[in-house]
Amino acid sequence: MMIKLKTIAVIFGTVFLFLYCTTKEPQTPEKPNILLIVSEDNGPDLGCYGNTHVYTPNLDRLAAEGVQFNNAFVTYSVCSPSRGTIFTGLYPHQNGQIGLATHKYRMYEGIKTLPKYLREVGYFSGCIGKVHVNPESEIPWDYRPGGLLNGSNFGKKSLPEYATKAMEFVRQSAEKPFFLMVNFPDAHFPVQYDVEGLPTKELEPGDVDGPLDYVGANSEYLREYTANYFNCMNRLDESVGMLLDSLKKSDKADNTIIIYLGDHGAQFSRGKCSNYEAALKIPFIMHWPNHIKSDIQKEELISTIDLLPTILDLAGAEKPEFMQGKSLMALAKNKETEWAEYVFAGGTGSAPFFYYPRRSVRDKQFKLIYNVNYQEENPHVGFYNGRQGHFVAGTNLEETTALDTDMAEVYRIWRNPPQYELYDLINDPLEFKNLSDNAEFSEELERLKKVLKLWQIETNDPFNDPVKHQRYNQDIKDIAEKYEGTSYRNDPDFKWKYVDYFQD
Repeated sequence: MMIKLKTIAVIFGTVFLFLYCTTKEPQTPEKPNILLIVSEDNGPDLGCYGNTHVYTPNLDRLAAEGVQFNNAFVTYSVCSPSRGTIFTGLYPHQNGQIGLATHKYRMYEGIKTLPKYLREVGYFSGCIGKVHVNPESEIPWDYRPGGLLNGSNFGKKSLPEYATKAMEFVRQSAEKPFFLMVNFPDAHFPVQYDVEGLPTKELEPGDVDGPLDYVGANSEYLREYTANYFNCMNRLDESVGMLLDSLKKSDKADNTIIIYLGDHGAQFSRGKCSNYEAALKIPFIMHWPNHIKSDIQKEELISTIDLLPTILDLAGAEKPEFMQGKSLMALAKNKETEWAEYVFAGGTGSAPFFYYPRRSVRDKQFKLIYNVNYQEENPHVGFYNGRQGHFVAGTNLEETTALDTDMAEVYRIWRNPPQYELYDLINDPLEFKNLSDNAEFSEELERLKKVLKLWQIETNDPFNDPVKHQRYNQDIKDIAEKYEGTSYRNDPDFKWKYVDYFQD
């Protein structure tokens, strides 16, 4: 009898254990690894976006096997401010990084950044390549490779090392989910034809019909720089291919979402440093097998302001209410969702001698650019025309003089813009015809002016405050009077004053 009772007890216990195990709450899904790939100074000049001159099979495959966003934009068309948005989920005037880190612009005190958010939810984070915001100490990566791969590497040296160091990072992440940002130097100027045997597929100037469409001018000189820009895109793609091959060799590839984007447009006339589409529009691709379907193309207007909210969503972290962006995951998974009607961008000038504040807003058809200091000449144009420094691919006086009347007007507006520029992007995607003085479009002009003004108020834009605006104008004049050229960069006591009064 005792044996039978024990047998019954064992059976009962086994049944109870089975029922408990099959009815308890399901285990929390494994957090995904996140690989963020960022390239420099290139618009959507990839094969998957329709460029027939470049050879980009690796990035094209990512798009074919994932989702390609056809209307993606940055918040500012210069490196440091653009990356500041990636790291903080804030517009540059909200986080303080309104110019280049090399010119001592910096984020405000106490700004929380991407690695800090991810550390709180158990992620191991790393960055290969440049960071380029100040202070870097506020972006506390768990992993940095050291040496050449800690910086800009505009020479495009040792590109296979990016993949090697990525494998080192993955090994160090151990059992933790990881976030890795890989910043490739192509296609930042100088645009090299060949570096250490890359790219293996090269273009000659004769292989291109002419410069990029938005430049609007043509010459043998411009075609040569355009061909080398395309060579940079080919070399970028090979670098990405090596990185992806390294990831496949790890045991973490299946649960890794890959996000690729450019940091802003290319450095040709009417491109980088402006608020034209050529400067703000970027490639943006997401790839996640078994989670994101293949060959999805999205036309919604998205921005890098949405990137950090997306990363936090993937990591299971809560998005702070002050972030204006929204997770892209519903769009990426092709779900029905309400989406923003407008995208916004800023611009102040990446250095004191480039100072020229601008703001812009666009919807699916129309684009408004507000030139805050419109009474003054745009200083970027002189650098492009003079082909100074990284502006060597700009149009010179001889090339612009040869332009027809309509294109000459385009260049005149670029140099001396009115207070507002308005473009119909469906009928004029290259923004060659300013409609701000056309009475037929007065309703669209006023509508977008109101939308832009509301955004400035909601984001506490200091250039919406006349007192702050004039004070910053004075700061720029004071720097010009006190320092010769860029000597302020060598002054250990130099500090921008705006970080103290922009945040009221």
